[in-house]
Amino acid sequence: MVFRAILLLPGAYLLGSVPWGVVLARLFGNVDIRKAGSGNIGAYNVYRVAGIKLGIMTLVGDILKGAVPVLAATHWLEFSGWKGDLWVCLVALCAFFGHLFSVFLGFKGGKGVATGAGCFLVISPLVLLVCVLVYVMVLCTWGYSSAGSLSGAAVLPGAIWLATHSIPITSCAFTMALLIFVRHRGNIKRLLDGTEHSPMRS
Repeated sequence: MVFRAILLLPGAYLLGSVPWGVVLARLFGNVDIRKAGSGNIGAYNVYRVAGIKLGIMTLVGDILKGAVPVLAATHWLEFSGWKGDLWVCLVALCAFFGHLFSVFLGFKGGKGVATGAGCFLVISPLVLLVCVLVYVMVLCTWGYSSAGSLSGAAVLPGAIWLATHSIPITSCAFTMALLIFVRHRGNIKRLLDGTEHSPMRS
C-alpha cells in the first residue's frame, strides 16, 4: 500500500503537468496560448484567444487532471483517518503543483483554479459547489472572472474545515488558496487599477 501511495505522487504530478491549454490551442487553434491574450495557459485565456469550444475542452482537461489522481488515491489507498486524509492531500498537491510548475513547460504553468477544483470535486463536492456559487455570484455582480476565482479560493479553507474538520485537508485547501492568490497577483493589481479584463464588458 505504501508503494502504491509513493507511485501515485509522481504520477499525479506528471498528469497535473499536462498543459491542456497549450496542447489544444496549438492542435486546433494554431496558436501558442502563452504568447496570446494574457499569456496564461488556463481555460479563460484559451476561450478569449481560441474560442469557447477549446476553452471548455481546456477547462475539462484541467479539472480532470486534478480529479483523476485524487480519485485514484481514494480508491487504491487503504489508509484511514488522518493518514488517509494526508495521503489524499499529498496526491492532490502533487497534481496542483504539476499545473503550476509543469515539467513540460520548464516548470512554469497556470494559476491552478481548475485543477484545484478538480481535486476538491473528489474530496468534497459540496464545498466545491459552495465555491463555484461564490465564483458565479461575484462574476455576475462585478463582471470579473479573476475576482470570482479569488473569492472562491478565499472561501475554500473555511468551508472545507466546516465540512470535514480535517487538519490535513484544511491545510491542503489553505495551501492551494494561497498559491492561487500568489498566481493572481497581476490580476489583483489590475483589479485595483481598474484595468482588468471583464468577459461581461468585452
